[in-house]
Parts: sequence; structure tokens; C-alpha cells
Amino acid sequence: MPTAIEEITLPKLSNDEIARYSRHLILPEVGMEGQQKLKAAKVLCVGTGGLGAPLAMYLAAAGVGTIGLVDFDTVDASNLQRQIIHSTATVGKLKVDSAEIMLKGLNPFLNVVKHNTMLTSANAMEILKDYDVIADGTDNFQTRYLVNDACVLLNKPNAYGSIFRFEGQASVFGTKEGPCYRCLYPEPPPPGLVPSCAEGGVLGILPGLVGVIQATETIKLILGIGEPLIGRLLLVDALGMSFRTLKLRKNVECPVCGPNPTVTELIDYDQFCGIAPPSEVGPLEVARDKAVGDQPVVDGIPQVTVEELKRKLDAKEDIFVLDVREPHEYLISNLGAPQIPVGEVERRVGELAAQKNREVVVHCRSGGRSQKAALILKQAGFTNVSNLAGGILAWADKIDPSMPKY
Repeated sequence: MPTAIEEITLPKLSNDEIARYSRHLILPEVGMEGQQKLKAAKVLCVGTGGLGAPLAMYLAAAGVGTIGLVDFDTVDASNLQRQIIHSTATVGKLKVDSAEIMLKGLNPFLNVVKHNTMLTSANAMEILKDYDVIADGTDNFQTRYLVNDACVLLNKPNAYGSIFRFEGQASVFGTKEGPCYRCLYPEPPPPGLVPSCAEGGVLGILPGLVGVIQATETIKLILGIGEPLIGRLLLVDALGMSFRTLKLRKNVECPVCGPNPTVTELIDYDQFCGIAPPSEVGPLEVARDKAVGDQPVVDGIPQVTVEELKRKLDAKEDIFVLDVREPHEYLISNLGAPQIPVGEVERRVGELAAQKNREVVVHCRSGGRSQKAALILKQAGFTNVSNLAGGILAWADKIDPSMPKY
């Protein structure tokens, strides 16, 4: 198997580095030359979250010479349940800065390159081009397709991982001999079908399992040893502690890596995945299609602010509030509203028949699931249904700071 490091003049190791990597050096499969390859290698970690944290830390510990970090977010306390590269002391800091502190503390010989930006079609090719291996630790479909396509176009291997609740996946995409991400998933799922980790949750240990697998695959690619997960998809079930491997084949009709590609440059991945692009001016400005007075409307559903809902409740207006989160979320924090999980709204809409002509405001954690539920109610004939923009998190931020956030 060819190594990701082509024929180059390999850097020498200092005596301190030789002592540090001694357990590698006595492995015949690694040895001095292999450790020099690791030192010469440049790996880009896309994301410094749940997957990127253990991935980057083990690459740094192993002696990968240059690690690039792509992330535009800041550290939040809710990250610390799984994102072990960050700490309580770095809450509020840029994630790339927080990660650098941990990585340089672990290995002072490491070169950290920080890309404090959102990866987009406009900058991906420029950012990825100088790295040997790309490790995809993202948590959304549009960026996964973006990373995949850029890797194929640049001929870069993609050490892929994804997680959700108690399950994970890992593979190596984008090599000449193997399939790419689009071969496995030609089309993205409909928007909102797959909840994010913020809405669906994730066992904090799971990204450690999958991220370490990604790091292992990355190191194998650099050293040219073993059998990387090229043409194989590893499925991880943390609850059953079981691992299954599925064989993958290249799709001869793949629009990116097939013999007759139709995607020869990066596209609009927000549009491809059917979602509104992110905005820096706040969630109420995203996907605005019209407005009623000062009230923005998304896909025909008016978006009510928490301040407006508070005013209506205080004025004792005739309003019905519906919570569409899961029962275990309701126990964390709630507004005292009746609760029907979003997945049950369509089936149980008859229970809400008495509210059909009242003003109905639907809420969830942050506004995504409640928007979906509001659309269901509107299609069922509800005449005045709105979505609470920002959900109960916005209520905690702006109305009741004593309310727990999750």
C-alpha cells in the first residue's frame, strides 16, 4: 500500500524525540524511518469537537509533525462531556486556540496550524491542498460532502468518522483504489430527518472510540502499513460493544470519483443538502421568506421570539404552547407546557383538535424540531401556529437565566 508521504527528504529526529518515541522506534513496522515519516506528515483535522479532540491528541502524541485545525466555534461548557481537548479553563476561547494549548502541552515538537474559519466551497481547496491526509470529524452533512469532494478532486485520502447517540462509523474515502463518501451516500437525507448531536445526544465516550479509529487509520496511511479501511465501513455499537465491517464498492456512476465525473469543482453544499446557509446575523435572519409586521416567517411558519411569547403569557392572551421535545428533556427544564414528542405529533394530532383555531406556539430545545412540528400542524388545518425561535435555550438566555441549559 502506498504511503501518504511521497519520496521526500525525511527530517532527522533529535535525541529528545528519539526518547519520546522509543516505543514506536522498536516496532519493526515503524522504526526510525516510520517515525521520520510521521514527523514529515501534515494532517488536517476538520473540526475540533467530539471526534477531532481524541483524533488530534493521539496524532500529536504519535509524533505527526504538522496538525492543521479547522474550526470557527468557541468552547462551551456542554462540549466538555466529550471534547477532551478542551477544558473548563478554556470555556469561551476559540476552539482552535484551546486545542493548540492542549496539543502543544502534550508535544512541544508539534507544529499547529490554525484555520479559524468555517470550511466552505470558497476556501476548502486552498486549505486542504498542503496536507497529506484529511481527517473528517464534522457533524453535518453539507461539510461531509464538501470534504469528500475536495479530497477526491485533490487526490487526498479522507479518514472519515461519524457518531450519533451510541453508534459510530469509520472508513477511508477518496483513494484511487476505493470508494468515496458519495459512493456510500449518493444523496443527503432530507433536512431534519437526522437530528444533530445537540438534539439527539451522544454518549460522551463514543467519539473517543471513533476518533481513535480515525487516528489509527491516519497513521497507517502515513506509514503505509496494515490494511486501512479502504472499501470497508466499520460500524461501532457502543451499547452492545460490537464492531461490524461492511464491504464498500466504488460506484461507477459516482458523480465525483466515477470514470465520468459530473462534479469537477466544489458546489453549493447547503443547497445540495436542502438547508438554509448559516448566517452571522442570527437564526431569525436565516431562510426568511417573508414577514408579517416585524415577525419573520420561515417556510410559511411565523417565528415568535421568546420576548413576545413572555409578553403574551403575562398578558394572559388566549395562547396554547406545545413542547415537542422528548420526555427526558422535559425533566431537565420546561415551561410547563403540554408535551408531545415531534415524532408523535402527526399520529396524535387529534389530541390537539380543541386548539385548532387558537394561537399555537410550538417549542423545542433550539427551534428545529418545533419548526417541523409546526409545519405538521399547519398541514393538519391549524389556522394560527407559530414556532418559538431559539426554543427553550433562548428562553433560558433572555427570560429566565436560572433555567438549566443543555
